[in-house]
Amino acid sequence: MSMRSRGLLYIVFCLLFLTACYNRGQQSPDAWDLTEHQIDSISFSTTHHYTQNYNFMVNAERLPLADALPDMAFDTLYVVRGERVVVAAIQMVPTDTIDSVWVKVARDQITQGWIRESELLAGVSPDDPISQFIDVFSNVHLLVFMAICVLVGSAYAMRKLLRRKAYIVHFHDIDSFYPTALCLLIAMSATLYASIQLFGAESWRHYYFHPSLNPFALPFHLGLFVASVWAIVIVGVAVLDDVRHQLSTLDGLLYLSGLAAVCAVIYVVFTIFTLYYVGYLLLVAYIAFALWCYQRHPHYRYRCGHCGAKLCQKGPCPHCGTVNA
Repeated sequence: MSMRSRGLLYIVFCLLFLTACYNRGQQSPDAWDLTEHQIDSISFSTTHHYTQNYNFMVNAERLPLADALPDMAFDTLYVVRGERVVVAAIQMVPTDTIDSVWVKVARDQITQGWIRESELLAGVSPDDPISQFIDVFSNVHLLVFMAICVLVGSAYAMRKLLRRKAYIVHFHDIDSFYPTALCLLIAMSATLYASIQLFGAESWRHYYFHPSLNPFALPFHLGLFVASVWAIVIVGVAVLDDVRHQLSTLDGLLYLSGLAAVCAVIYVVFTIFTLYYVGYLLLVAYIAFALWCYQRHPHYRYRCGHCGAKLCQKGPCPHCGTVNA
């Protein structure tokens, strides 16, 4: 191929790389020709995070439903705990001094009626397992109860375990960084969760109504929190594997029980203290403490070539006397 032909070929390739097809998209001249009702629905969904056809699970013992709006005569129906309802309609009632937003929900074709939004949201949760799981950990009364029970129980359990010289994270740890990493991840996740409650409550509220386990489909701070939850699950599996290989069944169960108690204390303490802005300083101090505890424990990087015993460094094996070079 001559130099001239080769040059023309290069020019053609460059033109192909620089050429792109322009996609005008679907031609829909009426795409923004929305009705007033549709605009109101979009606006309501933006501020309230749910709209018509949204599904709820009833958590209250029972919710009263009126078969007509307040300015009309009505009878009362009830939906009870465990039943699922769907939002059938939303109506603004400016004359209502308690709550101007009324929501019509339906359990089926027969059982449906109106209820104030404040009363509805207080007695239901989104019909999604992630949202219901969030409900459990967002209950303030549950957190206080957990804090009291976990702190008292953990103090007693640690005292018993330390007297038996049993393995426990930070104090008499196994030769693995995973338990320390798990505790640090829970501390950081709890701090991040409380920070979102403080500074991004509205974004968390939207996530509550539209949850996802995909961290890449969420805003950065929510994606970071979900990613930390996935990291806790992965590191937790690694902890189980290391404990299974290093400890006997009884010692392993004792160690995992102590680790669970420590993790529960960490979650409660950092969740509560971050709400009062103390958790950030506490997190820095705890990271330094956890790393210091890990460094002061012996770490076995080698094994004896003769008996297989763990060794901190090369040289004579303290068990069989074999010199490992």
